[in-house]
Amino acid sequence: MLARLSIRDIVLIERLDIEFATGLAVLTGETGAGKSILLDAFALALGGRGDAGLVRHGVEQGQVTAVFDVPKNHPATKILAENGLEDTGEMILRRVQLADGRTRAFINDQSISVQTLKAVGAALVEIHGQHDERALVDAATHRRLLDAFAGLEKDVAAVETLWDARRTAKTALEEHRSAMERAAREADYLRHASAELKQLAPKDGEETSLANRRTTMMQGEKIASDLREAQEAVGGHHSPVSTLSAAVRRLERRGVNSPALVEPAVKAIDMAINALEEADQHLQAALAATDFDPAELERIEERLFALRAASRKYSTPVDGLAALAAKYAADVVLIDAGASRLKKLEQAAIEADSRYAAAAKKLSLVRQKSAEKLNKAVNAELAPLKLDRARFMTQVATDEAAPGPQGFDRVEFWVQTNPGTKAGPMMKVASGGELSRFLLALKVVLSDRGSAPTLVFDEIDTGVGGAVADAIGGRLARLAGKVQVMAVTHAPQVAARADQHLLISKDALDKGKRVATRVNALAADHRREEIARMLAGAEITAEARAAAERLLKAATA
Repeated sequence: MLARLSIRDIVLIERLDIEFATGLAVLTGETGAGKSILLDAFALALGGRGDAGLVRHGVEQGQVTAVFDVPKNHPATKILAENGLEDTGEMILRRVQLADGRTRAFINDQSISVQTLKAVGAALVEIHGQHDERALVDAATHRRLLDAFAGLEKDVAAVETLWDARRTAKTALEEHRSAMERAAREADYLRHASAELKQLAPKDGEETSLANRRTTMMQGEKIASDLREAQEAVGGHHSPVSTLSAAVRRLERRGVNSPALVEPAVKAIDMAINALEEADQHLQAALAATDFDPAELERIEERLFALRAASRKYSTPVDGLAALAAKYAADVVLIDAGASRLKKLEQAAIEADSRYAAAAKKLSLVRQKSAEKLNKAVNAELAPLKLDRARFMTQVATDEAAPGPQGFDRVEFWVQTNPGTKAGPMMKVASGGELSRFLLALKVVLSDRGSAPTLVFDEIDTGVGGAVADAIGGRLARLAGKVQVMAVTHAPQVAARADQHLLISKDALDKGKRVATRVNALAADHRREEIARMLAGAEITAEARAAAERLLKAATA
């Protein structure tokens, strides 16, 4: 739930920090005190549309921070996880509005997209007003709300799983069928190409190894005579190794008497002999490499030319011929054995569709019954709200020809405001005041199912008074027993029910040169005075104060 709201440098607000309590908080004040600015700023923190006009004149940017205490496993934490954000238990939503119109969004001081901020904000807060089209009046949410009321979340999840399995089975079938149709159109070509490539039997990397071997053989033929001449000089009949070895033996015999004179020369000659023997080994290896069968060179060239001809024919690099051969062979197998697999995939698709349809039909039946229970519960709340002649209806339209992840049903909330009038979608049929009361009745019924943890009602008591305003206050208080509720109100009957009373006022600053909006939590005496003002208007009378006292006592009775 919302714990704190901090606003900096927004129009008429230089600095504002509000601590919110649990239960019902009401915000009251004179018309024009800045209630709409406060709600606009709050909406900005929740991902609402930015506007350069929100920035206080003379500054470069404004910002709004909303801090929430979020329970574990709340849908908002799932959104954090999906976006790689850490769940710390406390969720800090911050929005910076620049004077040039740009905005920046943050959650727990990590930069995120406005879309992510909006998704998290929608999971944490619902703002309801007379003309608010974002919450319960959005038909796209009605099916989810009916499912939450009926406790069908697991059933819906099961249908979604079956829908995914159905889609996977149909995709596999279509892909196989398309592959078979393509293969059938090219059957003769595929069989010929597969047989030809199978006979050729290309291997990955074969072209490179053959080309390297061919180059070595052709170059070796040219240098073989030079290699033989060098090998003869180093290790053949003309090699100096034997002469040098004999000289070393004679020097070693003489070296017994004169080692200082002999040993350096002996070591140098030994090194020369070792170098000559090593050179002889390298030359023999080179000669062996150049010694090839001319018939082998011919075979290599024929193989290389055959591979390159196939490469040109099939417009594929030589190293891609092996993969192409495997593909053609698989296509031929598909032609020969695809019919059998096609039947299996068709059967699997039929079974997946049947399982999905059975679960979706069952879900539709439960939704129809649950819709009647929801209608009964909401209609029971309407009479005290001066909607005793109105009816609330949950329309469940089932179309098996239009399946979806959540089944066959399209759910929409309808109302009939008076007997004999035509029923229709709640947003289109209900007037502003009626709509706000329908929404309140719905939220009371749905408060512990499918509801955000914080609800904001913006002047839903407009145009009503007396018993109706008292009924609205009573329902807001009931609702606040399950979720956090904030209400901007002009009705003293609603204000008297509050657990926390916040007064919005506009103060003059700099000797009247500018004004600023302030929000103050009212203590008991000041609260009674504010409710008396709401009852009496500009001049607060003793009778108004007594009436305010009676309202406060009645609210706590």
